[in-house]
Amino acid sequence: MTDGRLMNRWLVVVGAILIQLCLGAIYAWSVFTDALETDPYNFTRAQTQWIFGVGLASFAIVMIIAGRMQAKFPPRNVAIAGGVVLGLGYVAASFVGTSFVGHLICIGLIGGSGIGLGYVVPIAVGVKWFPDRKGMLTGLAVAGFGFGALLWIQLAGPWGHLIRTLGLANVFLVYGIAFAAIVLVGSVWMVNPPAGWKPEGWQPPAPSPGNVAGGTIDLGSSEMLRTPQFYMLWCMFAAGAMAGLMVIGCIRLFGIDALHSTGLDATLAAAHAGTAMAVFYSLANGLGRIGWGMISDKLGRKVSLFIMFLTQGVVMLLFYQMGFHPWTLYLGSAIIGFNFGGNFALFPAATADCFGNKQVGTNYGWVFTSYGFGGIVGPVLGGYFGDVAKAAAEAAGGQIDPSAWATPFIVAGIACLGAAALAMALRAPKT
Repeated sequence: MTDGRLMNRWLVVVGAILIQLCLGAIYAWSVFTDALETDPYNFTRAQTQWIFGVGLASFAIVMIIAGRMQAKFPPRNVAIAGGVVLGLGYVAASFVGTSFVGHLICIGLIGGSGIGLGYVVPIAVGVKWFPDRKGMLTGLAVAGFGFGALLWIQLAGPWGHLIRTLGLANVFLVYGIAFAAIVLVGSVWMVNPPAGWKPEGWQPPAPSPGNVAGGTIDLGSSEMLRTPQFYMLWCMFAAGAMAGLMVIGCIRLFGIDALHSTGLDATLAAAHAGTAMAVFYSLANGLGRIGWGMISDKLGRKVSLFIMFLTQGVVMLLFYQMGFHPWTLYLGSAIIGFNFGGNFALFPAATADCFGNKQVGTNYGWVFTSYGFGGIVGPVLGGYFGDVAKAAAEAAGGQIDPSAWATPFIVAGIACLGAAALAMALRAPKT
């Protein structure tokens, strides 16, 4: 806003997408791991995952702090701080040589903290400018996060070949500068609307049994944590994160085992499984963030959450059987990815609906801790049963028996159906 004029609210969407494109760098980590596991770094696979894990933990923890900071400082300043810290982490990593601890601190701790600072700003500012289209706004913002990961992966690897031409350290340097610069541009539009502003002709929806919006209610975090709605949203998000992240971690290995067990050549089975993950799951994940956000603006958050978790639960229960044919593996991967992406659009919007727009930055930080829980349980569950499948094959002299994979999909399916039941029971909190 300049000279007393009201800013065009669609500029907030542009800024949100620019910021989230850079913050999605955390999910581009896989493109760096091969280089880190070879000369001159020679990191173990566990060490590369420790850097990624510390980044995720820093992201989730600092996100709560960033939400509280927005109550004291202009959101633009918090977003700028996020971009500077993220960029600084990657730039510093370019100077630490082959030190594992150096990369752990620079990219994991510092870079992850920058992402946590910046992530919630576009969501918190956006829902205040778009109270009439919260789902669309959150969907577009977090889609930038998902597609940003794809962009940085492709530039460093298959499209741009930056790692091969510049070297890993120089890629960190270039990325760090780019992250800081792009976030600074997006931060220009991270400005809250005037107090009491609302879109022309729009009125807040009144609380009703079929609507989770609490009307004009605005709860702080301490008040929110005393409501059953918070714990219902937390458990639902944990179930959705567990299912989606488990499939991310094991879809390729499961697909290879299932397809190879049908007599398909091992190389061809690996190609089909890789396509299911890299194309169908990944693209659907990004599209699901936009799609479910827009769907929820039409159907309402409660109905959308119910449909999303119901379909996710059913497909998870069927996914083991779907894995034995390439096209049904593609279909199941796309549906699971689409629904997994929907979590990141629906839950910030549902948090704003239930507890108000005013403190959604802080409140969503608390809800988002469920993602950390699901991020531990899901991959560990998939990894455990993957080891069981591998051990069974070794005991059988190399004969593949993919049946061990059925259990984690059943567990995740039941959890998602439970989340669907919670969605049906969700009501607006009482003032």
